[in-house]
Amino acid sequence: MAAPLRIQSDWAQALRKDEGEAWLSCHPPGKPTLYGSLTCQGIGLDGIPEVTASEGFIVNEINKALPTSLLIIAEYLLGQTKSIHVSCPKENVSSKFLAPYTTFSRIHTKSITCLDISSGGGLGVSSSADGSMKIWQASNGELRRVLEGHVFDVNCCRFFPSGLVVLSGGMDAQLKIWSAEDASCVVTFKGHKGGILDTAIVDRGKNVVSGSRDGTARLWDCGRSACLGVIADCGSSINGVAVGAADNSINLGSPEQMPSEREVGTESKMLLLAREDKKLQCLGLQSRQPLFLFIGSDAFNCCTFLSGFLLLAGTQDGNIYQLDVRNPRTPVQVIHRSGAPVMSLLSFRDGFIASQGDGSCFIVQQDLDYVIELTGADCDPVYKVATWEKQIYTCCRDGLVRRYQLSDL
Repeated sequence: MAAPLRIQSDWAQALRKDEGEAWLSCHPPGKPTLYGSLTCQGIGLDGIPEVTASEGFIVNEINKALPTSLLIIAEYLLGQTKSIHVSCPKENVSSKFLAPYTTFSRIHTKSITCLDISSGGGLGVSSSADGSMKIWQASNGELRRVLEGHVFDVNCCRFFPSGLVVLSGGMDAQLKIWSAEDASCVVTFKGHKGGILDTAIVDRGKNVVSGSRDGTARLWDCGRSACLGVIADCGSSINGVAVGAADNSINLGSPEQMPSEREVGTESKMLLLAREDKKLQCLGLQSRQPLFLFIGSDAFNCCTFLSGFLLLAGTQDGNIYQLDVRNPRTPVQVIHRSGAPVMSLLSFRDGFIASQGDGSCFIVQQDLDYVIELTGADCDPVYKVATWEKQIYTCCRDGLVRRYQLSDL
């Protein structure tokens, strides 16, 4: 992780033609950047380009997307490379660069701020700086529904575990629940005094949590569209929220008052808050008791749980902190690849996916000695990442949704 490798954003197209070139660079911290290039020396009989690297870099392997349908076989025969594995031996780093499998450009006209994929993988939902929120077919980006009702921008949207219902939060300080089937808004929650920046769903979705610019995190009862309480009031904008099941070894404390019977699934859960005032706050969701308050290097933008005691949080100045709830004072590790803001973090298999404000989006897995880089965004922030099985979807300031297909890791 020490020295990130970077590649030209459209490398897959550049290397499709004979003598095509793509630039490459390695950025060791505190040392001069190493620059190099990849050159296509011709296309092999199998349709895969013969690619060589300039001095200081090595091409380990190069793959095309495997055909899954007739339409894609045609693309396969055209020799469209989808991944290339490159190393820089001097810095002992290696990255596998993955080109988008497909790109959806017709969902929104402007920057896409958030997206999610339904539990069955069939539908996507996304919100844009053009003020719209839309549901689309995940396979081809075809528009299915437009969700209208928020005033101003929609900041966050996600599917409930059922995949049939969507939760959204907007700059209008409203939280809304929508039917994905007919686009009707079935519930509106009011109570926040500032824009809602993030949400989390508790268990199967009888309760949800929201974090707002007004400095509060609230717990809501979806069945009665009522607020069950202000879980935290921290006087600073809450940029990200996450709910996770706590390991048995963690003492979450006891609630001071008897919890409402409308609270469902909040026991043994932790709530994590990424705050604008450089603080990361963790508390028992049902007990409302503090677990820790960690001070970072800059504003925290996003957070996620990796397990019952491990968590990640990303800052505005590019740090990704991995903390252990049982000993939160000293980070397990701090990953810093660039000074660009960390926009999103997502637990994935036995690791995570992170996206940053400089267009980088990468996958770290415990058992892999290389990083998988999702390429295509050219210096535009990648705001959010969603996954379904081996497919990864990203949304970006350039107005595109990109879908990546992972072969077996």
